[in-house]
Amino acid sequence: MDRLKQLSLAYRLRWKRRRLLFRSFRKRRQLRPVIDRTAQIGPDDILVFSTMRNEMVRLPHFLAHHRALGVDHFLIVENDSDDGTRDYLARQPDVSLWTTPASYKLSRFGVDWLTWLQHRHAHGHWCLTVDADEILIYPHHDTRPLRALTEWLDRHDRRSFGALMLDMYPKGPLNAQVYEAGDDPFDILAWFDGGNYMIQKKPDLENLWIQGGVRARVFFADRPRRAPTMSKTPLVKWHRGYAYVSSSHSILPRKLNHVYDEAGGERTSGILLHTKFLHTIVERSAEEKHRAEHFANSDLYDTYYDSLTRNPDLWCEKSTRLISWRQLEAMGLMSKGNWI
Repeated sequence: MDRLKQLSLAYRLRWKRRRLLFRSFRKRRQLRPVIDRTAQIGPDDILVFSTMRNEMVRLPHFLAHHRALGVDHFLIVENDSDDGTRDYLARQPDVSLWTTPASYKLSRFGVDWLTWLQHRHAHGHWCLTVDADEILIYPHHDTRPLRALTEWLDRHDRRSFGALMLDMYPKGPLNAQVYEAGDDPFDILAWFDGGNYMIQKKPDLENLWIQGGVRARVFFADRPRRAPTMSKTPLVKWHRGYAYVSSSHSILPRKLNHVYDEAGGERTSGILLHTKFLHTIVERSAEEKHRAEHFANSDLYDTYYDSLTRNPDLWCEKSTRLISWRQLEAMGLMSKGNWI
């Protein structure tokens, strides 16, 4: 009976993946190219895919950090920005840019648009799918380029790499320290919650479901199941038949979700340092509540946005100051596994 259930589930997931790919094909008409430099992409280039709106303050550091890691080209969908994001990105020599005024929510939070671009441009490439407020770090990232990691993953026949999203926050009210574009955001966002994470394995997609961090502590203590999912699979050796299911939290085929070791060891993993809580979050939360584009059941998160507009202090006596990736590994939040 278990065998029949597994076969039935595998069949349903294959059709789900096909539906997601067809959905992205239909949504392609919502994208208008601003500047297409994809002819520059080499056969071994590492690519970043991202959807963003009004991220001008984050972009200089976001691009500089990932360029320093070794990213070769950025493929970005700009979603109706009015803060200069589009013009800034169009001037970057390693960026291909599309724009759309269409609904972020109705595109599965940008995933449909990126799936189409990945189908067109990502086949055979290592691809990092991140938001503008996510900064990838991994074991030895300060001394080894991203290509060293992807080549090691290739040698070990691994096509995906997992990461924990780590919410970073300041000490004091959120808008007390003003961030300037191009500065290191972690001079301000220097703190995180290190010990309140809950982990489950989802039986259908076989991905890890991790919740916790400062948002779970401060905003969802009375309804922990509503707390954001913190586990992601952002780095994938792409095939045109792949499709993310829920942002980069899960992906099909589901074998790509196996970024963990069930045999008692630890697989190499990274961290997405989350820069959500810059000073801009206070004003932006009121706007995002009105737009209702960021959650499937937006009304359920009104109190979350209301709390942010009150400019809270997220720091507590148990907050941990970020020092290095080795500190994060020692705390069990990331692992170098057998990548020595």
